[in-house]
Amino acid sequence: MGQRTEQDVARIALACLDLTSLNDDDGEAQVIALCQRAAGAHGTPAAVCVWPQLAASALAHAPDGVRVAAVANFPDGSTDVQRALADTTRIVQAGAHEVDVVLPYRALLAGDEAVCSTLLRAVRERCDGLTLKVILETGALPGVHWMQRAARIALAEGADFLKTSSGKTAVSATPQAARCLLEAIAANSRARTSVGFKAAGGIRTLADAARYIDLVEELLGADALTPARFRIGASALLNDIERVLGGDGGAVAHSAARY
Repeated sequence: MGQRTEQDVARIALACLDLTSLNDDDGEAQVIALCQRAAGAHGTPAAVCVWPQLAASALAHAPDGVRVAAVANFPDGSTDVQRALADTTRIVQAGAHEVDVVLPYRALLAGDEAVCSTLLRAVRERCDGLTLKVILETGALPGVHWMQRAARIALAEGADFLKTSSGKTAVSATPQAARCLLEAIAANSRARTSVGFKAAGGIRTLADAARYIDLVEELLGADALTPARFRIGASALLNDIERVLGGDGGAVAHSAARY
């Protein structure tokens, strides 16, 4: 894996960034502001991520080449299949490119894997042709065993990405959870060359981002460090990216470490 400068990390992080706004009071004005931020002087992120009712507005204002993602069954991950489908339908009809759906993790913990599979399968069918990221809410799962179970269900139901978190719980992305999800992808014969990983929640600095970049490279290879296989869900991270790419960053090398 070698070493990277802050500028190297910043470039990867920007290219793989899902610039996100999921505040309860978001409206069109907030989406327009988000899309304006995406049109940065140093390049654009992979996507903007918004509420389903704001996906059409994001499509209208996003810079060229920036994908639009929207959330479904968010943030609670209920077992209401019709609600998840209504969100997904709205996203599809808006013309968005990606759906970030929350796996019903409380049902999983209660032993009901079937409802998790049913909901994800229904959403996968409804958004056929779109990128499906499945949020496992790893911070609410008590240990690696539960993360592995959630990852297995998501992969079986056609997830294009395994995503750590909604960003709405006390614990969001962690390197430990990332390793677990990446190992699940690497161990799956279908997924290892096609499914991506998204870290989301609490990633505010390039030092935070570098941990996940290192893990993706270690477990999926350097070729996976592209928007097709790796995303970071964040909003505040763009501040640090712009600081470094704007000339404020030093040439301090980042060396990979195990997490």
